[in-house]
Amino acid sequence: MHKYGGGWVKMLRIGLSGVVSFILLYIESLIVMKLKGMSTIEFGEMTPFINVWAMNFFFVFAIFTQVGNWCLNKGFFQQSDEHNIY
Repeated sequence: MHKYGGGWVKMLRIGLSGVVSFILLYIESLIVMKLKGMSTIEFGEMTPFINVWAMNFFFVFAIFTQVGNWCLNKGFFQQSDEHNIY
């Protein structure tokens, strides 16, 4: 079993990283459009879009991993005996 919660924690981290990375890509695109004074942004092909999304994905995934490790070290995932029903 995983250190804090099992496989669902990994799946949650991956899923949230995918969603947050798209949101981050949207925000980055808005910043570039405002700075350049454009109304649209063109990535050209699918490859640059996927590259930027992948960089954002691994960035967010690394942050979620560090937050999980921090929570584990602080004891947020510790189960006390009062919650044990067995």
